[in-house]
Amino acid sequence: MLAKIKGRWACLPLAALYQEQAKKYEINLYGRIRKVTAFVQVIMLKTLKCSVRVVWVYRKTRWVALFSTDQSLSVAEIIEYYGARWKIESGFKELNQDIGSLESQCRAPHAVVNHLNFCMMAATIIWIYAMQLENVPKRRHAVKGRNHFAFSGVRREMTETLLGNNFSGICTSEGKAG
Repeated sequence: MLAKIKGRWACLPLAALYQEQAKKYEINLYGRIRKVTAFVQVIMLKTLKCSVRVVWVYRKTRWVALFSTDQSLSVAEIIEYYGARWKIESGFKELNQDIGSLESQCRAPHAVVNHLNFCMMAATIIWIYAMQLENVPKRRHAVKGRNHFAFSGVRREMTETLLGNNFSGICTSEGKAG
């Protein structure tokens, strides 16, 4: 897209042209109400042969384009759905990399399903353990502005507890069949 800037023609991304027309929205994103600047436009895609709602979300130094073919969704809903999608993607990353579901040597369909079920059970047990912690585990790689814990930190703390002297603190004998 060409635009005239300071008397010269320059090539600008389409999102940059609409940044001045963007509106502020209050959106529940990542567990908090956040103020988001966004611009929405409906365009026709040749590849899908349908209209698509494009939402440009402007950040401090860049923008992100979100797309939806569902015209009934509001701008806030589209942004919230993409935020939830990111949580799902990080959950799959935890299963694949931290729990080890990608490292399966199984080939039979039932064995692959069993392996994945055990990986999901392991992730569930770790999150149940995390919900009962009194203190947030320290992050191995601290990030400024992030005070929540990482999945790998909880897994590491649980492993240390299980291998340490406090094994009975996690696996109590209450409810034991006997």
